[in-house]
Amino acid sequence: MANPLTLLMPLIPGTNPLEVAKALEGFQPQLQAALTSIGTVHYARFLIMDTSAPNLQPSPTGKGPYVLAVITEYDGSFQAYIGDFVAQVGNIFDALLQFVVGGKAVTPVADNTTAFGAFIAANDLSQQPGSQGLYEAYPLTVQQVLAG
Repeated sequence: MANPLTLLMPLIPGTNPLEVAKALEGFQPQLQAALTSIGTVHYARFLIMDTSAPNLQPSPTGKGPYVLAVITEYDGSFQAYIGDFVAQVGNIFDALLQFVVGGKAVTPVADNTTAFGAFIAANDLSQQPGSQGLYEAYPLTVQQVLAG
């Protein structure tokens, strides 16, 4: 059974969203390899939203404030998933959290695993009241899908 993560992290006011996008682009090969090696991630995506835009899409004339979103579906418990994040992509989060409100307080994430988990839980829309859960088209784990 998959679990959702809808992590919405406000960027520090004045942060250039293109700088964050460039950092994300540089981490793509490492991120792809790490998420594959974790073996429990169904899907994952990072995106930047402009809360001043009606459609939330950033543009060259956007004013912000901006939000960095991480949206994933994963197998297993939230605690295990956070442990995998710290072990496999902790350095990526260390780099990205420098742009995020409250991010410096939980970096490096390897030294602040409990605080990092609490930070993610507090900013995870999927764990907040009113969340509608996750529709699953199939009740298989990533490993069961890969095994065919």
